[in-house]
Amino acid sequence: MAVLQIREAIRDAMREEMLRDDRVFLMGEEVGHYEGAYKCSQGLLKEFGEKRVVDTPITETGFAGVGIGAAMCGLRPIIEFMTFNFSAVAFDQIINNAAKIHHMTGGQFHVPMVFRGPNAAAHMLGSTHSQAFDTFYTHIPGLKVVSVATPKDAKGLLKTAIRDPNPVIFFESEVQYGIKGEVPDEEYLIEFGVADTKRAGADVTLLCWGQSVAIALAAAELAEQKGVDVEVIDLRSLRPLDEQTIFDSVRRTNRAVVVEHGWPYGGVGSHLIARIQEECFDALDAPVLKVAYEDLPMSYAENLEHLTIPQPSRVLEALEQVTYRS
Repeated sequence: MAVLQIREAIRDAMREEMLRDDRVFLMGEEVGHYEGAYKCSQGLLKEFGEKRVVDTPITETGFAGVGIGAAMCGLRPIIEFMTFNFSAVAFDQIINNAAKIHHMTGGQFHVPMVFRGPNAAAHMLGSTHSQAFDTFYTHIPGLKVVSVATPKDAKGLLKTAIRDPNPVIFFESEVQYGIKGEVPDEEYLIEFGVADTKRAGADVTLLCWGQSVAIALAAAELAEQKGVDVEVIDLRSLRPLDEQTIFDSVRRTNRAVVVEHGWPYGGVGSHLIARIQEECFDALDAPVLKVAYEDLPMSYAENLEHLTIPQPSRVLEALEQVTYRS
C-alpha cells in the first residue's frame, strides 16, 4: 500500500473519479492555477484543463449556485470551499436549494455534488475562521455529512461522496492535511453510515470524528497508563450515523465519552448523548460526558486557543470521571 498524506489521498480520489466519469469537475477558489489553497488539487488543472478544474472569484454563493445548477443538469461538481467558514456565505444555496430540490420536485431532480473543504479550528485564525459546521449541516434533511481523519478514509469516503446521487458535505481539516497513512493501491469505496473502531477497549467508549480522533487516541494512551482500557470509535459519517456500532460498544463498556471539535451547546455530541441514553440507559454505569470547545468565540492568541479546544488532558479527566477514578 502507498503511504499518502490526507491532501494526496483527496487529490487521488478526485483524479480517479474524474478519469472514471467525465461529468465530474472541480470548482472553487484557487483550485486550478494555484493547485489548491492546501494543494489538494495539485496537478489536476494540467491533466484535465480549465473546463473541469474551474478557478472562481471570491463568490461562494455564486459558485455554489452554479454547482447546484450543473448537478441538476446531470454533471457531478465538487465544490471546494477554502474553509467551511466561507460556506456561511452560501447557506441559502446549500440549505434551501441543494438539500431540498430532490424532495421538492418529487424526485424528478437529483443533485449529485460534493461540498468539501477544511472545517473547525485550525491554528490562530481567529473566531470567524475557526468554527465547526458539523451541527449546522447535520441538522438539515437532504444532506449527507462525513468527516475524515485518515488518508485511507479520506480517499474511500470522497469517492463514495462523488458517486452519491445527492449532496454530500465533506469535512476535512487544515491541520491534518499533512497526516500520513497507508492507502490501498486497488480501488475501494467506504460506505456512509459505517463507523470505524480505531482502538478496541473494554472500560469506556470514546466517540470522535474529524480532528477529535487524534485527541481521542492520545487520551486513550494516557488512560491506558492509568489502567483504563478505552475503545475509540471514529464515526466518520455523521449523517447517516452508525448507531448500531455505538450502541453495541456502550453496552459492552457501560460508559461513554464524546469528544467534539465544536461548541458544546446543542451540538452533534448532544445528539449522540441523547441517543445513547435513549437506547442504552439500562447498560450505563455513569452519565455520558462530552468534551468540546469552551462556549465562547475562538481566541486568536495561541495560548487562549489551546485552552478553548479539547486537549487529551481534558478528555482524560472525563474518562477518569466516568470510570470513578478521579
